[in-house]
Amino acid sequence: MAAPGGFTEAAKAELRNPQLRRNLRKATTTIRAKREAVVAEVDEWEELREAGRRIKLEAMAQLDVHLERLEAQVVAAGGTVHWARDGAEANAIDTSLVRDTGSREVIKVKSMATDEIGLNAALEQAGIAAHETDLAELIVQLAHDRPSHILVPAIHRNRAEIRDLFRATLPGAQDVSDDPAALAEAARRFLRERFLSVQVGISGANFAVAETGTVGVVESEGNGRMCTTLPQTLITVMGIEKVLPRFEDLGVMLELLPRSSTGERMNPYTSLWTGVTPGDGPQAFHLVLLDAGRTLTLADPIGRDALHCIRCSACLNVCPVFERTGGHAYNSTYPGPIGAILTPQLSGLQEGADLPWASSLCGACFDACPVKIDIPSLLVHLRGRVIRERGGPRGEGIAMEALARVFAHRRRYEAAQKLARAGGRPLSRDGRIEARLPGPLKGWTAVRDLPAPPDQSFRDWWREHRA
Repeated sequence: MAAPGGFTEAAKAELRNPQLRRNLRKATTTIRAKREAVVAEVDEWEELREAGRRIKLEAMAQLDVHLERLEAQVVAAGGTVHWARDGAEANAIDTSLVRDTGSREVIKVKSMATDEIGLNAALEQAGIAAHETDLAELIVQLAHDRPSHILVPAIHRNRAEIRDLFRATLPGAQDVSDDPAALAEAARRFLRERFLSVQVGISGANFAVAETGTVGVVESEGNGRMCTTLPQTLITVMGIEKVLPRFEDLGVMLELLPRSSTGERMNPYTSLWTGVTPGDGPQAFHLVLLDAGRTLTLADPIGRDALHCIRCSACLNVCPVFERTGGHAYNSTYPGPIGAILTPQLSGLQEGADLPWASSLCGACFDACPVKIDIPSLLVHLRGRVIRERGGPRGEGIAMEALARVFAHRRRYEAAQKLARAGGRPLSRDGRIEARLPGPLKGWTAVRDLPAPPDQSFRDWWREHRA
């Protein structure tokens, strides 16, 4: 059953795009193979996963304590901390901070938190140009597109499409080829001028350590390090769930994250900074702590596990639904299985209420998750919440009530079994019902074969043999 709503209709459109499916299949297959190889090298991988789960569990159990400690340490190191209740408040803070510097431009590290709150659009409205410096994010920005993957935002585009985009939009790239090195060089030349001239950088954060006030970004291109070291002012927008209690916790996370995301033993660039150092790097540091539904999610004893996510994207790369529909079908900053459990909760079920039905319950996402988020169980939990709080299809409710009445009484149940055997025989073939059933069951049986009812029920067999 699929809940009515945005994902169902968007997925239908994406499924009609064969090029998208080829791009996704090639990319996710490559990433999966790399991940499996580097994970197999770690004998204690399952112990590392459990350690990561426990760290996040502890962080969420005393989130208020850790956040207050983080604030105190950042301030002690010369930084400034701002608290934002929602995206609008965070955008207002960021815009004000940029204006105070007198700059009309910012350079940005890839950040899902700023994508979530629509920061680029807010800056543009205020007359401030935001330059994405991550290669994939730059591609998305130049195309006026939306990210479609947590790790690789432009995964839905192949290199020929990127070549055509660069030729049309990137200064000095009119003759660029589709060779990956040539494309990267064209982007590098364009961005180099921004790195050396723009005085304000904006980043997200993979982690922040309450014990020391240290903030960290991990990435593969070096653009992040440029953004966090060259500007005079650095603004970091961080979801409050990214806090870790102790500095030693980073050791576990920096083992889990690169292997699960890029299939690497370690990140090529791990940038850590603590406040401000006179004469070295940015001389003003602002940390914007973003709630935007996170404390609302924390209030759900089951659903709060979604806040353990470290944004590795491993669940997307193993999800059969994501591989066929791509990230745009989710209409969310967070696509794939993690988006299916995170987006509805951050919005209080006001958005993405159909997303808990957008992922299967096959369990591949749970097996891949480096911090052991039980995504299938959360999907079931959220499906229940959606039905209880928002209601479900009327026809389904009537059908469930009827089944409950049948299952509650032995004679009704046995009579229903007899009817099923009689009605199923004409439709059965080799032990399965392959025909499409009429009425409300038409859509359900269009993509499923049912086992034919057995000639003898267990109850009948038991009566026969017990006698």
